[in-house]
Amino acid sequence: MAGHSKWKNIQARKGAQDAKRGKIFQKMSKEIYVAAKAGGPDVDSNAALRLAIEKAKSANVPNDVIKRAIDKATGAGAAEHYEEVIYEGYGPGGVAVLVYCLTENRNRTAPNVRVAFNKNGGSLGESGSVSYLFDRKGRLFIERTAETDEDAVMMAALEAGAEDIVSTEEGFEVLTTPSDFLSVKGAMEEEGIEFVSAEIEMVPSMYNELSAENEELFEKMIDALEDDDDVQDVYHNASE
Repeated sequence: MAGHSKWKNIQARKGAQDAKRGKIFQKMSKEIYVAAKAGGPDVDSNAALRLAIEKAKSANVPNDVIKRAIDKATGAGAAEHYEEVIYEGYGPGGVAVLVYCLTENRNRTAPNVRVAFNKNGGSLGESGSVSYLFDRKGRLFIERTAETDEDAVMMAALEAGAEDIVSTEEGFEVLTTPSDFLSVKGAMEEEGIEFVSAEIEMVPSMYNELSAENEELFEKMIDALEDDDDVQDVYHNASE
């Protein structure tokens, strides 16, 4: 779940992940499986696998779970075939929503996604109906503490090749191109900088503020989508 002010959102998602750890591991394993099956087990030559592993590690997926997913994908008789399907639509209050799925059965996934929208004041749209409102970016969050040296963080990000840096009371949001994400993250980690969250995401170019009534419906819709085993990621432009 990705929104405008993501600081509160990150903490909420961490709590949700703790409660649904098995489901998170399952989804990350599926993503790693697909990447390894498509491009092989070598992370140096398979950028998609490298990104999937980074994402899994940020969700605290254990190394043995990651290894099993790679071994399963590259071993003899790997028979599971997933395809990526992207659903676009509007949540309550006109919020733009992108739903990324990995599924072996569209006939199961599509109705489930539609029901999650329809039951909570939303509606599915056509392909391209909301995707133009988002850009694919590397997004890294650094928490501000009493020991944080703002100049050092800003300089490290710029020298690493960051596209943009936003400083707030809570911390720093560093944006990169998808191709520069891993190199920027690695360079900043070498400077001793730790991240609250670091992923490649669909970042909205504009935001939509919800009423209290619509926000409650919207949160129910997002929960229903994220609880679906076929749904990997949900992005939206709700201002939080």
